[in-house]
Amino acid sequence: MTEESDRGTVDRRTVLGALAGAGSAAVAGCSGSGSDSIPSDAATEDLDPDTLDELAARFAPTLYFDSAEPWFPTDPRPYAVEEDGETVVDGFEAFDGYHERYDEAGEPPDPTVFYNGVRYEDSPLAVVQFWLYSAFDQFTANFHWHDWEVLHVFVDLDAGDPQLYVASSHSRSVPNNEFLDPDPDAVPRILSELGSHSSTLSVNEIPDRFQRVGEEGLLADITNATIDTVEDLLGVPIAYGLPRDEGTRLPFVVPEYEGAPIYEHPDLPSVTSESLVDGALTVRSLDALGSPPTDLPLRETGIAFRHADREDAAADETAEEVIEYELVESAELEDISAFTGPQLSFEFAVPEAVEDAVAGHLTTTGVPWEQPRYGNPALDVTAGNHRSDLAARYDAIADDESFGDAAAEGLDGVVARVTRATESDDAPEGEGLTTTDAVTESFVLIESDPEAVPTFAGGVVVANGVPEGDHRLTVNGAGQAPHSEGLTVSADEPVTTAGVDGEIPLVARENATKVELSDAESDVDVTRNAIEDDFAGRIYDSAVDGSDAVYVHAGGAYTNEVRDADGEIGASRVNPDPAAGGDGSDGNDPIRIDRPETGAASLAGFVADVAEETRAEVAAAAAEGGGDDDDGSDSDDDGSDGDDGDDGDSGGGGSDDGGPSNAVNGLERALAAAVDHAERAEQRAREGDGEGTERQLENVLDRIARIEERLAAARDGLPPGLANATGKRVEQATRRVEQARESEKL
Repeated sequence: MTEESDRGTVDRRTVLGALAGAGSAAVAGCSGSGSDSIPSDAATEDLDPDTLDELAARFAPTLYFDSAEPWFPTDPRPYAVEEDGETVVDGFEAFDGYHERYDEAGEPPDPTVFYNGVRYEDSPLAVVQFWLYSAFDQFTANFHWHDWEVLHVFVDLDAGDPQLYVASSHSRSVPNNEFLDPDPDAVPRILSELGSHSSTLSVNEIPDRFQRVGEEGLLADITNATIDTVEDLLGVPIAYGLPRDEGTRLPFVVPEYEGAPIYEHPDLPSVTSESLVDGALTVRSLDALGSPPTDLPLRETGIAFRHADREDAAADETAEEVIEYELVESAELEDISAFTGPQLSFEFAVPEAVEDAVAGHLTTTGVPWEQPRYGNPALDVTAGNHRSDLAARYDAIADDESFGDAAAEGLDGVVARVTRATESDDAPEGEGLTTTDAVTESFVLIESDPEAVPTFAGGVVVANGVPEGDHRLTVNGAGQAPHSEGLTVSADEPVTTAGVDGEIPLVARENATKVELSDAESDVDVTRNAIEDDFAGRIYDSAVDGSDAVYVHAGGAYTNEVRDADGEIGASRVNPDPAAGGDGSDGNDPIRIDRPETGAASLAGFVADVAEETRAEVAAAAAEGGGDDDDGSDSDDDGSDGDDGDDGDSGGGGSDDGGPSNAVNGLERALAAAVDHAERAEQRAREGDGEGTERQLENVLDRIARIEERLAAARDGLPPGLANATGKRVEQATRRVEQARESEKL
C-alpha cells in the first residue's frame, strides 16, 4: 500500500467516534433526549496500546453476582459459527453450549472481561470500557439471547485520575448508574443484577451492597441528579440501582419461545428449568397470582469475579467463591458480525372493554463495536449533571442542552411512583382506600418504545427520552391488575408526571373490579375519565377517546368523573361489591357506565345519590344504636316543592339536646333534605329551567352546611368510619354543586 493510500485510510473506530450519535437514541443504555439533537462531542481516536493495557489493568473491576445468578461473563467465541460467509454467535449455540460447558466443568466457563479504549482528540480525556458478555438475559419483560453490559471509566491522562464511572442500566429509557470523581486508589466494583446483568456501582465501605443515598457514614454509590419535580420523590437519585439490594421484591418470569418454556426447545438439550433463575424468585406470568408475592428472597452475594492478575481481599472475605477472569481486548472480537437468535417476546395486559394484550418483541443484542457509544462513550452519560460537569472540565465534551444542564434540572421524559391500593382503617369496612408503598417492582410499557421499563427504588418510574406527543402508558405487576392511561408529553415541559400527582396505585387481582366506560350510547363525547375514592382521593385520571376501562379496588367507594369535548363535567357514583370481584376473570361482570352524562343535571344527580347513600347508612347506624329520642323540634324539610326552593325551614335547626342519638337523627334528616333539593335541581336542569336549577343548587349548599353542623354534633353517636366517610362525601358534594353552578350545560 502506498503512502498516499495510507493517508486516505479511515479507521472504523475513528469514524464511530466522529459520527457517534447517529441512531444513538436506539442504543441500550444511552438515554438521549427524544429529540434529534446529538451532542457535538469531539472525535475520538484509539489509545496508545501500552496506555490502554495499563488503564485496563488498573481499572479492571471486581464483579459481584447474586447467589442465584446462572449466567456469568464469558467468551462468546466458542459459540461462533459461519453463516453466509460471516462469523456470527448463534443464540441457541451460546445458550446451550454455555450450560453444557458449565455442567461439565462445575464452574463458570471461560471467565472473561473485554476492554476497549478511546481518547478524545486534542484532550487529556480518555475512556477505558469493560464489556461483559453473558449467554442469556432473563428479566421478566425483556429477556433475550446474548447480553452485553459495559462499564465506562473516564480518565484524565494528564492527572492520571478517574473522572466518572458509568455502569450500564436496562435500556436507553432508564438512566445509567454513574459516579463522579471516584477514589483514584480504589478498584471499581460492579454489582450485577440477577438475570439481567444490569450493572450498578459499589464505592461505599460495604463492597457487595448498593447504597442509593449516603447515610450512616456510608457513601452513596451513585451521584446522579435527583428527582425534584414530584413531591413524593424529592431527592431520589435518578438511576436504576439494584432493587433487590434495596429491600424490594423483584419477580422473574419464565421465558417462552413459540408458546412453550424455552428450556423445552429441542435445540437446547443442555438447558433445563434449573438452568434459569431460581424458581423461588420466578412467577409463571405476571397475571398468574392473585396478589403481589411477598416471599421472594432479597439479594444475597454468591460468586465474585476479579482480574486474574490482582488480589482482592474484600472479595475473598465477602463472596462465597472468587473466580479469576481474563482481560481480553475487544478488538479480538471485531470479526464477529452479529449475535443472532429468533425473537423472544413478552405480553403486557392492557385494560380494555375487552381485555387486550400488547406483545413486545425483543431482538438479540447488537454488536458493541458497531454502536456509537463504542466510539464516543460520552453518549452513555445519562445523568445530565455529569455531562455538564465533564463539559465544564473538557472542551471535548459538548454541554448540549438536551443532555446537560436542562437534563440536570429535570428529566426529558415520564416520571411517577407506583404504589398499591389497600383498604383504609379510617373508612367504613369496604368503603374507602389508602395507598401504601409497593411490595414488588413493576414494569412499565410506553407505546412508543418496544422495551419495558422496570421500576426501581420501590416503585419509581422513570422513562427518559419519550417523544413529544400523545402516548399510552401501561403498568403491569405480578399479582396485580394492569393500569393503563393516556398522557401527553410536551416539548415545553422537561418532565411529564404520570398517574395522579405522580402516583399510580395498582390493585391486587383478587381485589380488583373493572369499571368500563363507553359513550357509544350517550349524547356526549367523553375525552377524559377519572376515578376518585372517598378516602384516597383521585386515583386515576386519563385522556380517553370515548371508552375506557379501569381496575379499582373492590373495597373502595368511588366517584366517576368524565369530561366531554366542550370541557363540561359529569359525575356518577360507583360502589363495587367488596364480596365479589368484577374483573371478569371468575365470571363476575364488570361495572359498566354505558350512558355517561355531563352538565348540571348529572352533577346534581350525583349529589342526590351520594347524599342518599350516606343518609341510608346513617339511618342504619341510628337504628342499630337502638335509640330515637327525637323531640320533633328539628324539622329540616316540610316536604313542599315550591319552585323557589323554600321548604319552610328557617335554618334555626331546633335543638339536639337529646344526646348523640338525637344528633344522629338530625344528621339523617339534614341528609334527606339535601337529597330532596338535589333531586329537584336535577329535575329543573333536565327541564331546561336554568333559574330553577340555580335556586335549588343554592338550597343544596344550604343543606350541606346544615349537614356539617349536624355531623359535628353527631360524631359521638356514629361509628368513626361512617363519621369520617360522611365528612369526605360532604366535601365531594360541595365541590360537585359548585361545578354544577359553573356549568354552561344543564
